[in-house]
Amino acid sequence: MKKIGILSDTHAFLDERVFVHFKNCDEIWHLGDFGSVEVADKLLAFKPLKAVYGNIDGTELRSMFPMHNRFLCEGVDVWLTHIGGYPGNYAKEVRLELRKNPPKLLVCGHSHILKVQYDKKLNLLHINPGAEGKYGFHKVRTLIRLVIDGTNIKDLEVIELG
Repeated sequence: MKKIGILSDTHAFLDERVFVHFKNCDEIWHLGDFGSVEVADKLLAFKPLKAVYGNIDGTELRSMFPMHNRFLCEGVDVWLTHIGGYPGNYAKEVRLELRKNPPKLLVCGHSHILKVQYDKKLNLLHINPGAEGKYGFHKVRTLIRLVIDGTNIKDLEVIELG
C-alpha cells in the first residue's frame, strides 16, 4: 500500500502546507510546470518524487524529469504527463498511445482545472489535481491525496489551499 500526494502547476510557488498535507505520503507526484528548480529540490528533499516537466519548465528541469513518466505503482499502471487532455478530448501527443495501451491511471496537469473522471471507453481513471501555485486563472489552489493498494486506487481526497 502506498499513499500518494499529487500536485501540479506550482509555477515557482510552493505553499508550506503541502508539507503538512503530504507528511504521511510515501511519495509525491508532480505533473509539471514546476516553474523553478527550487520547488523540485524542496520536494525531492522531502519525499521520493515522481514527476514530469511542463511547458513552462526550462532546460534544467527538463534534464531532471521526462515529458512522460509511466511506471507501476503497486499493481497499477500509471502514466504521468503534463498535457494529457481529458476523457473524450485527449491531447494528440498521448491519444494514440492511450488507444493502443491505456494505463489504469492517467494523471495530468496543465489546465489548472481539478478533475477526477473515469473513462469507461479506455477503462482508466483520469486525474488532474488542478494547480497548487498562485499563477493562473484558477481561484482555488488544490492538491490530491490517494492510496494505491495492490490494484486498487482508493481514499482519494481533494485538498483546497484557498
